[in-house]
Amino acid sequence: MFARQVFRPTTALRQHVRRYATEPPKGGSNAAIYATLGLVGAAGGYYYMNSGKSVSETGAAPPAKEGEKVPKSIGQPVKAAFTGGEQGFVSLVLENVENINHNTKKFRFKLPEEDMVSGLSVASAVITKYKGPQMEKPVIRPYTPTSDHDQAGYVEFIIKKYPNGPMSEHIHNMEPGQRLDIKGPIPKYPWTPNKHEHVAMIAGGTGITPMWQVANAIFKNPEDKTKVTLVFGNVSEEDILMKKELEHLENTYPRRFRAFYVLDKPPESWHGGKGFITKELLKTVLPEPKEGDKIKIFVCGPPGMYKAISGGKKSPTDQGELDGILKELGYSKDQVYKF
Repeated sequence: MFARQVFRPTTALRQHVRRYATEPPKGGSNAAIYATLGLVGAAGGYYYMNSGKSVSETGAAPPAKEGEKVPKSIGQPVKAAFTGGEQGFVSLVLENVENINHNTKKFRFKLPEEDMVSGLSVASAVITKYKGPQMEKPVIRPYTPTSDHDQAGYVEFIIKKYPNGPMSEHIHNMEPGQRLDIKGPIPKYPWTPNKHEHVAMIAGGTGITPMWQVANAIFKNPEDKTKVTLVFGNVSEEDILMKKELEHLENTYPRRFRAFYVLDKPPESWHGGKGFITKELLKTVLPEPKEGDKIKIFVCGPPGMYKAISGGKKSPTDQGELDGILKELGYSKDQVYKF
């Protein structure tokens, strides 16, 4: 059962959390916030991390530093590997595999031509297809690349291996030189610079993938001034995917990016949140509900997380009604997007 413990953070603390939108946080740590909320001693576990697979699974390069210009295409028009529409599955060669942790690897697939880009917009995904010799029907699963959308020559994914997950097990068993059928793009949330003043991201496990895709696009573009808050839940510290990239964002853009981590099984030295992503944590760190489209909240993770935080989707094309903690906090259906 999703426990909703009652905490009473002070007004001063709430102001401190929100202050990062206009000035850098002092001390560079969120420890005081977790301590005040009482998360360090919270009972229970991040139960929904093991209740199912996230909708999107996750590779990435550090974003551009503040002030760097976004590269512009030179010469011939850029060619896209995935064009959607009537295009079928594209067979891509696995070029490289990198171990991330005990159950997660980064996979780099070569695009058909060296000067091609993926053709994926922000935010969008692809679907993969595999049919084994003993399978009656092929397995089809969605994945969100986290390599830059304008990266030429290859596309990368960070994929977690799930027990009895036919696609993730197949990909984890692949060797460089083998091929995988991929099709896209599958449009998700169409991002344009400064579309919202403040974006909040609530992710669980490999649900970080579309969050990174949007955040990376925001901070690579010097014209985009959007503020971003991330709340990221995992089972253990080694399960925090792309931690270095996220820390880079927080160190490079302290006025505009803030990350809060919650672990089910943290080490003794852990200073972040423990247990659940609670209503009081979200109430404290998320932007306050406002009218219109000044804010947007993205949610991505296992089914149990959707149920507790926002309510689930009815289908890939139907967001369903808003429910859970976000509804209780006063956000509207139009302000929340479920990946």
